[in-house]
Amino acid sequence: MGIVKSEERKKAEMEEFRRILVANSGVYRRKDEEYFKGKRFPFTSIDDDDDEQGDKLVCVTSGVSFLGLAIVDRLLTRGYSVRLLVDNPEDIENVREMERGERRMSNDKAISAVMAKLTETESLSEAFNGCRGVFHTSSFVDPAGLSGYTKSMVEIEVKVTENVIKACARTPSVKKCVLTSSLLACIWQDTSHQDISPVINHECWSHESLCIDKKLWYALGKLRSEKAAWKIAEETGLKLVTLCPALITGPQLCCRNPTATIAYLKGAKEMYEKGLLATVDVNRLAEAHVCVFEAMSRTAFGRYICFDKVIEREDDAEKLAQQTNISKSKICEGTESGFIHSGFRLSNTKLSNLMSSTFGRCYSQWHGQYN
Repeated sequence: MGIVKSEERKKAEMEEFRRILVANSGVYRRKDEEYFKGKRFPFTSIDDDDDEQGDKLVCVTSGVSFLGLAIVDRLLTRGYSVRLLVDNPEDIENVREMERGERRMSNDKAISAVMAKLTETESLSEAFNGCRGVFHTSSFVDPAGLSGYTKSMVEIEVKVTENVIKACARTPSVKKCVLTSSLLACIWQDTSHQDISPVINHECWSHESLCIDKKLWYALGKLRSEKAAWKIAEETGLKLVTLCPALITGPQLCCRNPTATIAYLKGAKEMYEKGLLATVDVNRLAEAHVCVFEAMSRTAFGRYICFDKVIEREDDAEKLAQQTNISKSKICEGTESGFIHSGFRLSNTKLSNLMSSTFGRCYSQWHGQYN
């Protein structure tokens, strides 16, 4: 069970995977050269529990997806070994073929692939065995649905997330899990309630009844699956952190992440009018995933909102429409000023503070913007 991919999307994903392998084989060769010169290439992690070599093995579900590949790239550059979880024989054969080719070049064993059924907890636990942590990035879409995500997919996504979290909790080697949720699980507030805060942050949860009334199935799926994950984590003691990203953008967005983009943008006009339509670059989001993972043994906890741009002007909406290959009219109607005046404000202060304290000046751009 998974996503039916177009040939164009498959090709783009495999090409990106090949690029990552080539780039990181060069990194590892440089590390070896420095080592033999007597200058050990430093790997620094803020996670006190990850000192042993085996502890650097982590698993990424949907590792050849748009976001999954970006996370894999960041993990490799940070010195981790990565196990990709795929759910069909074709993907695993493609991954292993390229893996063998690049390994001959670099003698590196940083990437491996395993096939597992996301509908079976035992299959997932076997795939996670030996991994210190798991990044669950999978998102399901219905190829028969015009929006890319129909009502029937909600319970499927919830069930798969439950399986992944249960498998993490049952696998002795797995100490922590990072779950990719969505900003949509935070922003859909029922404004008829008088106690609604104008600031949307990590403490906010979308209202289920509102998502159902508006038929926002993607938002509902993310909302319910994240809540289910937290329930299981609390019951089992699994260390869990969730990231709630805005609409993910980046290179080759249209061909590499089309269905999830369409599903996210259902209700885009209302999000825009309320000042809640935001985006995040896929590489920055991947960096955030690795950052919170490494900080989980110290300061990282709970939920984190992740975005780097709020769409507030018509020209920004037009650029987004071009990038996502949809009509501008589905995002906004023309206004006299070209600028929307909203009663809500998004805040990513919690993530900004974590990334700034972790990586210092390199991430100062997270501060002072929409927080």
